[in-house]
Formats: sequence, structure tokens, C-alpha cells
Amino acid sequence: MTETGTPYRRRPLTALALGATLGATLVVSSACNLDVQSSRPASANGAGPAPVETTPAPPPPPKPLGTSAPVGFNETEFRDDMNTAVNVVDAFWRRHWTKLFTGSYTSPHVLGLYNGRNPATAPKCAGKPLSRDNAEYCPAGDFVAWDSHLMRTGYAHGDAWVYMVIAHEWGHAIQNRLTRELVSPAAELQADCLAGAALYGAAADGDLRFEAGDRQEIVTGFRVIGDSSPWTKPGDHGSAAQRLGSFGQGRDGGARACFRR
Repeated sequence: MTETGTPYRRRPLTALALGATLGATLVVSSACNLDVQSSRPASANGAGPAPVETTPAPPPPPKPLGTSAPVGFNETEFRDDMNTAVNVVDAFWRRHWTKLFTGSYTSPHVLGLYNGRNPATAPKCAGKPLSRDNAEYCPAGDFVAWDSHLMRTGYAHGDAWVYMVIAHEWGHAIQNRLTRELVSPAAELQADCLAGAALYGAAADGDLRFEAGDRQEIVTGFRVIGDSSPWTKPGDHGSAAQRLGSFGQGRDGGARACFRR
């Protein structure tokens, strides 16, 4: 996928083909900042070189929260993709809400990254800290948040990961804004369906462009995360095949397809 239009940053949304499990160990890396200097030619009167002007150093990239990132991991692009995913998914629901439902749309609060390895700092939902290696929508606080380790590990194998996770959790926020009879007993699969509707709906709106191979990358991703990851156990979220089928239902039929009985 390639992101299109403003105000969103243009860059490819590529492979979701996760080549490792989400529990993979991350390797510590570090970064340094260099002051960039520029010099002017010697003055015309031959008095020697002119004073060197020091350009302000660019701000350092954001530091990983609660975990180190793999060697070569681009923290700035990672955070940019998360922000873009939030903006694209939120824009879809804001644009289409009144065509689908009654009432007005309000965005959930975005707490974003948290360190699930430190319960003392993790956000609380109904008084309990959010768990490690999870992503969650909290109805009590109407917020979405995602564990730093979970998001970085998945992103290291493809930037589509953050779009999938964020669109899924946003689907739970949408469910919480609906009358109870519209929410499926299989709420996790319905959230997958809403994620497919939002991402492909954003493509139809011109905010994202799917490229050759993207669908296969998504299929591969669901095969990896559908069965083996602790936070996506089949008993909670459905099997890989069920999750992919639900995502495809929203992709092909739009949001209305997620509420068929």
C-alpha cells in the first residue's frame, strides 16, 4: 500500500509477512546525533577563513518506550506510521459515520504506546494495568493503547502491522458507540471486519493505495498471528482462517457487511 493525499505522509505500507513470532527477542541499539556544520569561503580581503557557523542539530529521534528496538530499526518512521494509521482510520470513520449510523461520531482518546513490562507506568483500564504484549481499547476510559514491544516487534517485519493493529482496536471503539444489538457475540471477529472496512475504505477514499502483493502479505500476516500469539488465541479472536475471512468480509462488503446476521 502507498499512502496518498494530505495531510498524511507519503510512504509505502509494505509487507505484513511476519517472519518471526511476536515474542522475538529485540537487540539493543543506540543512536547518536552529530552537529552539522557549514563554512563560508575565505573573506575577499584575504584575512583568512570566515567564522564557521554551526547549524542547530536536528532533534533526536524519539526514544523507544520501555524496550530497545532491533538493530537498524527506524524509530522515526515507526512513529510516523502509527500516527498515520490513527489519522487514516479516524478519518474514515469520521467521514462515513452518518452514512452508516445515527448520532454523531467522536474519536476515542489515543494513549498510544505503553510499556507493558512495567505495570506501574502502564495505563489502567477499570483499575487494572494494561497487559504486556497486548493492544487494547478500554471502554471505561474510551481510549486505545498498544504495548511498545508488541508494536515494534511486529513493525520490524512489515509496517502494515501497525495499520492492522490500530484499525482492529479502533473497531472495538466503534462497537462501543453502537447499540448493543449491533455488536456481534464474536466481537473480535467483528473488529477484524471493521478493520478491513476501514483500511480498504480509506483506499477507496484515496487516502491509501494498495499495491501488487499487499493482499498476500495480509494473508501471511493473519496466518502468523491468528494461532500462535498469546494475545490472539483462537478461543478469544478466532483462528487465522476465521480472522482473515472476517477482515475480507469488511474489505469486500464495507462496514455494512460487518453487521449481517
